[in-house]
Amino acid sequence: MARKSTYRVKLRRRREGKTDYHARKAMVVSERPRLVPRFSAKNVSVQIIISKLSGDIVLASAHSRELKKKYGWKAPTGNIPAAYLTGLICGFKARNNAVDNAILDIGLINPTKGSKIFAALSGVVDAGVIVPHDENKIIKERIEGKHIVKYGHVLEADSEGYSAKFSKYLEQKISPKDLSEHFAKVKSTIITSYTKGDKQT
Repeated sequence: MARKSTYRVKLRRRREGKTDYHARKAMVVSERPRLVPRFSAKNVSVQIIISKLSGDIVLASAHSRELKKKYGWKAPTGNIPAAYLTGLICGFKARNNAVDNAILDIGLINPTKGSKIFAALSGVVDAGVIVPHDENKIIKERIEGKHIVKYGHVLEADSEGYSAKFSKYLEQKISPKDLSEHFAKVKSTIITSYTKGDKQT
């Protein structure tokens, strides 16, 4: 326990591991839009936000639930391919709102190579938004779900383990071995919906 008279309790969101105020200050001072991907076990949220004196303003936002509601996505909405597709939607919405660049705000999340953060980032970039990043952090095979396809083939001989691990896929009547093809189809649907002249927001 701290005993010095100069000890100061950290701000609540820093104690909760939610906000790095030092990094946030630098991004706010830059006056550039921030790309903010956030994740739960089941869903992905991607926003592009700009900070004003009055508070944060959301310029574009996408949630992985949109994949099921609008684009026929049958796989879980919290995995890496879903993160990419959600980022792609957010990127197109940003372009429709005249946002063409942003800086990545990962908060206190560990920037692991090939993670959901960089899948979402890749989607936003592929939609045409410029976001400075290290290409080595992006693994295209994981974005396309090839690691899930490979795991599906490995577990195929173990029917009990296969059913347990891929219950969400089987509920939606999609084989994990077909995920890469399904991903490509949904990606194409998203791109078509935003490039045929529609101004979706």
